[in-house]
Amino acid sequence: MGRITLTHHGERKKMGWKRRQGLLLGFLLQSFMLIECAMRRQRIQKKNNTDAASFPPVQLQILDEYVVVDNGLVSVTLSNPGGMITGIEYNGIDNLLENEYKENNRGYWDVVWSKPEHPSDIYDKLEGTSFQVIKEEDNQVELSFLKPWTSSNEVIPLNIDKRFIMLRGSTGFYLYATFERLEGWPDINVSQGRIAFKLNRNLFQFMAVSDERQRIMPTSLDRERGQVLDYPEAVLLTDPDNSFLRGEVDDKYQYSSDNKDCQVHGWICTNPPSGFWIITPSNEFKTAGPVKQDLTSHAGPISLSMFFSTHYAGSPLIINFRDGEPWKKVFGPVFIYLNSVSAGEDPLTLWADAREQMLMETESWPYDFPISEDYPHAEQRGIVTGRLLVSDSYINQRLITASSACIGLALPGNTGSWQRENKGYQFWTQADDKGYFVIKGVRVGNYSLYAWVPGFIGDYKYNAYINVQPGNTIRLGSLVYDPPRNGPTLWEIGIPDRTAAEYFVPDPNPTLMNQLYVNHGEKFRQYGLWDRYTELYPLQDLVYTVGVSNYQTDWYFAQVNRNTGNKIYVPTTWKILFDLDNIDEQGNYTLQLALASATDAELQVRMNDPSTEIPHFSTGLIGKDNAIARHGIHGLYWLYSVSVPGSLLLTGTNIVFLTQSRGASPWKGIMYDYIRLEGSSENIDIRNHRKVSPSRKP
Repeated sequence: MGRITLTHHGERKKMGWKRRQGLLLGFLLQSFMLIECAMRRQRIQKKNNTDAASFPPVQLQILDEYVVVDNGLVSVTLSNPGGMITGIEYNGIDNLLENEYKENNRGYWDVVWSKPEHPSDIYDKLEGTSFQVIKEEDNQVELSFLKPWTSSNEVIPLNIDKRFIMLRGSTGFYLYATFERLEGWPDINVSQGRIAFKLNRNLFQFMAVSDERQRIMPTSLDRERGQVLDYPEAVLLTDPDNSFLRGEVDDKYQYSSDNKDCQVHGWICTNPPSGFWIITPSNEFKTAGPVKQDLTSHAGPISLSMFFSTHYAGSPLIINFRDGEPWKKVFGPVFIYLNSVSAGEDPLTLWADAREQMLMETESWPYDFPISEDYPHAEQRGIVTGRLLVSDSYINQRLITASSACIGLALPGNTGSWQRENKGYQFWTQADDKGYFVIKGVRVGNYSLYAWVPGFIGDYKYNAYINVQPGNTIRLGSLVYDPPRNGPTLWEIGIPDRTAAEYFVPDPNPTLMNQLYVNHGEKFRQYGLWDRYTELYPLQDLVYTVGVSNYQTDWYFAQVNRNTGNKIYVPTTWKILFDLDNIDEQGNYTLQLALASATDAELQVRMNDPSTEIPHFSTGLIGKDNAIARHGIHGLYWLYSVSVPGSLLLTGTNIVFLTQSRGASPWKGIMYDYIRLEGSSENIDIRNHRKVSPSRKP
């Protein structure tokens, strides 16, 4: 595809010499990035191939009820034909998995689904009914465990092809699967799909999710002896085997991560020093984009590879199939990486090694060894490049570089639809500090290009479809995002970054703490913060005075309900006080409300008069994120541009009343991303003392 240079309206424009220089520089930069990626891939492949030749060949043993794959470093036993992983032998340990569990409850795929006419959840471990050897060579063994659907059975109406790969010289193995529906198959809802591993509780007691989130963990038995709190996932540890953990709260949702931050996590055994890690080299097969949150590893010990779920989003991410809709998607491969160090060495170095391996796997993506025809290799994929700029004349008369913008390809849809998209593939990258981006390894298909830019509200969508073909590089040139803006900023609260992380997060109740998050940057993951609001505001709700208050200390991270005692929760109303001079009574002002999360909530806005029965604006009932209960700092993003007639404002002090009107539960509420009041479009720019028109020079 030839290169197309566009203005922000998509029209061709004749460029001056300086403009040509800038675009040429961008082209050279993008070309350099592509060449460097290719060179890194070649270096990694050469290293892997050189190392592998010195190791024993991969051996396959097929028994009546089991299949054993062994490369001299690790031996994996799978059920035949079910494809359940029943044993992993490594580093002198007979089985890294928990032997006390049934063989179909140690390492497995599963889905949660339902029928539209019977919405109760059905749990299916996707046990295969036939087994096939796809490839058996010295350097690689690939196996297939099939679970086909026929109209005569009551299992989920999907054809499932689970694949297992072991490579020569690799301390680990790869897992992926193809889910397929044929046209005319029954209607279903699918809410969760994942791989789960339940590790040996006597061996694996130290968990690592990120550089900052690592700790000794309780076991499943510790949790069984504990006190269940407000919901089953949250348990107060009253009698753990490790006395160090006594009095702490454990909840699997305290260890959730955004997709973009969940490339490696797992467990460490100290004797013998061994690591078990799930490495996700790409998020192309996950739903809802890079900031979708999900589970990682948690007490058990358990490690999960989550492909799709409703966590932190709710029903919008249930995959609904209607009217016989056909569908096919490949999930994975993910890499189950095992590592070890010698006795006497620090076992914590296993985390650093796992991170390094994650980078190698990421650079090797897309892999060149999976055999499935539904998994395209690098030469069968395409590349999309470009540059994103931002036009906001109230900040700068020149175009602004979209530094660190999150830019991605997803199925065609409305602006911002990517965060609810759950059937196709998504490909995301982060722009550099000049706004240049390269999206590589894109599957063939028709996409929309979406983006959001830290520091600016709203979502960008390119105004044409992107049709990716094998081996093609599509150069989009310069794109311009016009974020929502109707007038100059009169005041603002927070930072537009789609989270509530910048706001005040209190310390937890000292009897309900997770020690990991004491003096931690993610303090919002502590349990019970919803009740801390009532303790901090016992007599009246939050009042924020523009020009006096500080959002980092005076704006609570979530607008939750008030606990009036006996677990009775009532709605709350927050106030924003601000002064105005020279009101334009004939003009329209704009209140920009960006929400980072909503759970069974209704946000009502009233201007200066809290007694009006009908609010000036209401969101209506929105959200199923459950981010408050699940210790998230964001869920799905919502943006409302509320028109405020000048006649509703006063010269002098004004008050915005923000009411979350749905009570009855501690977890109903909202998190604000950012709030801004804009002056009338006819107002004088308060910085430049004149109304300005946009310039198109970056």
